[in-house]
Amino acid sequence: MKRQMDDKLIQKQTQSSAETLRNTRIQKLNDLVDKGINPYPYTFDRTASAEELQEKYKDLKPGEETEDYYNVAGRIMAMRNSGMFMDLMDSSGKIQIFSHKENLSEEKITNLKYLDTGDIIGASGTIRRTPRGELSLKIKDYKILSKSLLPLPEKWHGLTDIEARYRHRYLDLIMNEDTRDTFRKRSLIIQEIRNYLIEHGFLEVETPMLQTIAGGAAARPFITYHNALDMQMYMRIAPELHLKRLMVGGLNEKIFEINRNFRNEGLSPKHNPEFTMLELYQAYVDYNEMMVLTENLISTVAQKVLGTMVIEYQGKNIDLTPPWDRATMTGAIKKYTHIDFSQLLSQPEAIDAAKNLGVEVDENDSWGQILDKIFEEKVEPQLIQPIHIIDYPRDISPLSKAHRDNSRLVERFETRVNGWEIANAFSELNDPIDQRRRFEQQVESKKDGDEETPSEVDYDYITALEYGMPPAGGLGVGIDRLIMLLTDSVSIRDVIAFPTMRPKA
Repeated sequence: MKRQMDDKLIQKQTQSSAETLRNTRIQKLNDLVDKGINPYPYTFDRTASAEELQEKYKDLKPGEETEDYYNVAGRIMAMRNSGMFMDLMDSSGKIQIFSHKENLSEEKITNLKYLDTGDIIGASGTIRRTPRGELSLKIKDYKILSKSLLPLPEKWHGLTDIEARYRHRYLDLIMNEDTRDTFRKRSLIIQEIRNYLIEHGFLEVETPMLQTIAGGAAARPFITYHNALDMQMYMRIAPELHLKRLMVGGLNEKIFEINRNFRNEGLSPKHNPEFTMLELYQAYVDYNEMMVLTENLISTVAQKVLGTMVIEYQGKNIDLTPPWDRATMTGAIKKYTHIDFSQLLSQPEAIDAAKNLGVEVDENDSWGQILDKIFEEKVEPQLIQPIHIIDYPRDISPLSKAHRDNSRLVERFETRVNGWEIANAFSELNDPIDQRRRFEQQVESKKDGDEETPSEVDYDYITALEYGMPPAGGLGVGIDRLIMLLTDSVSIRDVIAFPTMRPKA
């Protein structure tokens, strides 16, 4: 009880201190206005970034000066000697600002007292390197561009309340170069994915986020309502069925979409309700071509962005160099459990085997669902190096073509890296009669209480298939998980700028 009271007292004192600092800064802002200075002007003519200057003058020796004149702009991250020295940070890096009465007017020297860490300023002057080796701009003028009313945190990088960094991402970006680097790499990774596909003949398309039927995946949807149409709608859980409609229409033989999906499910280090996927389709190929495409796409992106195909994730070296290993689902289970499920073909046999392995299953689970649960618990954690797990049970793959050699299976693979599912791909089902039968089976499962299956059949999609869709391979890649791997990030929240979180009271 005393500890709780102490914590509340500390919190109250902290809030009071922050409010005092804010009031002091507001007074400075008012003083600037009274002096006729606009603390939020419209523009500033910046002529160089910190990175450009650091690169251009990297060979300037300590104590040397130039007459080269530049305008820089950025946020004040530190101030020393009453503003004589300031660390100015822009999006490219940092440069020191040197303010001295020999170079600044008396008014500008006086007005230094109105500056605080966090303020954004523009500064103009010449380049020098201090005797201690710090590249500096010896300024002859400066201009406040945005007065910061709240102080920057003093100890942000090691903050124990990690959620504060997610809730206030703007502060995380200001204070942490690692965070800025992660999100720059995120942008580059997505850019290189797009470049690779376009260079290989794929056409980028867009499909609806609002849908009348939540289809294309097994997931609980977010439900919304369209007032003008007076109807319930769903946020997209997958773009698959609309992308395949475009394949039917012959828009292009290779199409892709980098899309936002929404699934009303739990949170975890690998799951966020709103996430980014790559989904693509290519006519006249099967899942074997999709395996090659997956390997080449991901390894090329790693090489382009990181300069290597051998990455380190949480102390583990992972080699993305193609080709990657392949194993059937039953073969992988046999390797790690010594049970051959290709010989245990009945559902009761599969349940008994799962129980003997200590895997919890439901009596109503199908043979394929039981295999999936065993694989997830006993096999997934072992798969650190890239591997394609191929030939999944038919009863958990309603959109995949039946395996040409075993009708109990389908031609589907999931790519695993570091134990995670990174990609999911099929030889796409284009038989409308078979597809209708599987959809209707899903709806029956819904009646039995499966909340992740669609509640109705998408008959328009069946109609589209009846006009004929070419044989095709399809691939989905989890962009957020891929970025986690390539940036050595431990949580999906580290690679999504604004992850879904419960609001604070």
